Amino acid sequence: MITHQDILDASERIHAHVLHTPCVASKTLSEITGAQVYLKFENLQFTASFKERGACNKLSQLTPEQSSRGVVAMSAGNHAQGVAYHAQRLGLRAVIVMPRFTPGVKVERTRGFGAEIILYGDTLDEARGHALALSADQALTFVHPYDDAAIVAGQGTVALEMLQQVPELDTLIVAVGGGGLISGMATVARALKPDMQVVGVQTSRFPAMVNAIKGTHYPQGSSTIAEGIAVGTPGQLTQEIIRQSVDDLVLVEEGDIEQALVMLLEVEKTLVEGAGAAGLAALLKYPQRFRGKHVGLVLCGGNIDPLLLASIIERGMVRAGRLTRLRVSARDVPGTLARITAMVAQAGANIDEVHHQRAFTMLSAQNVEIELVLQTRGHAHVAEVLALLQSADMDAQLV
Repeated sequence: MITHQDILDASERIHAHVLHTPCVASKTLSEITGAQVYLKFENLQFTASFKERGACNKLSQLTPEQSSRGVVAMSAGNHAQGVAYHAQRLGLRAVIVMPRFTPGVKVERTRGFGAEIILYGDTLDEARGHALALSADQALTFVHPYDDAAIVAGQGTVALEMLQQVPELDTLIVAVGGGGLISGMATVARALKPDMQVVGVQTSRFPAMVNAIKGTHYPQGSSTIAEGIAVGTPGQLTQEIIRQSVDDLVLVEEGDIEQALVMLLEVEKTLVEGAGAAGLAALLKYPQRFRGKHVGLVLCGGNIDPLLLASIIERGMVRAGRLTRLRVSARDVPGTLARITAMVAQAGANIDEVHHQRAFTMLSAQNVEIELVLQTRGHAHVAEVLALLQSADMDAQLV
């Protein structure tokens, strides 16, 4: 098992090579959730993830013989970048096996650190099998992303810093994939503040740790926007630590993560990936549980594919009523479209798209169906636009 001293030693070992990231209060998120919220900005690390900590700690302890042969790792991106970056810094050969679904931005960034990239398999488990085979064939040291004492100790330094920066913290909400981060953080919490609540968060599409700890049988999905915690097989070491030191594990949905990601972007002006938003997603989903607490959230990663980010932002605007789609049925006579667009402008909405449909409709031949995508200020504003159109005897409805 990992001890508090192991994490103190890791902190001493890595402190000159990783960023001591800020942990600051969020007034707006605190008002929204009813808890006193503090954000640990691990997305500000050089590789935009906490994974650097464990990788640095592990690589710093290799023997001369291990260093001469190099290392191999499997990862969906953040662990890969952490290993590649610190291997480059130490002059080590690094081979990284990544699943084929890994976002391109993570693949290219990892390659940019001089690592040899192999895309293999459709899951982390398949990638891990190939990495272990390479380790055996080429005598490379396998650097596990979470089920390794040195990795866990390195990740635990996040909690050391948080409790130094904000001693009044009484609750930690931590994203869980294989369990390396929460295992290290919970070890620190139990040593320094035994009564602290430590709650892990998994996406409902990858509930492997929840199933392992709670004995549940939730089905596993095939994809998630939180690919950083899309782990099918939780670690053995991390399971034992979580059983002893973590108070609870909760699940969040894809929509919860999307909402949290957009909120962090909009409110805190900070970019996180899906896994980095999981902690806030849980806080937003279970507000009563954390109301009045001093809650620490780890923004554990900021590597997200730009196209996925664009899609999430757009979907977030739809949920907030700031992007809406209306269908208007009216008489097909000259000036009808001009009337409709003028009324939309009068209501203060902006038109993104117009689809003028005559053939593919069940309306009579004298009528036309017009679909509008509008930029609006929120749900109340959408209702105002609808009311204005309907007051002009037009059949207007949300799509």
